[in-house]
Amino acid sequence: MSKVLRGLAAGWGASKLGGGCLGTVVVFVLLWWLLGNFQIFQ
Repeated sequence: MSKVLRGLAAGWGASKLGGGCLGTVVVFVLLWWLLGNFQIFQ
């Protein structure tokens, strides 16, 4: 369940911050890593 919440949060942030297709993917991966690294939604 925590991975689903982390994915939703990263996806929402990527849709708001990502400029294009590649930018959205990069922002998603960065947010996914940050949320996992700082024990958020784990």
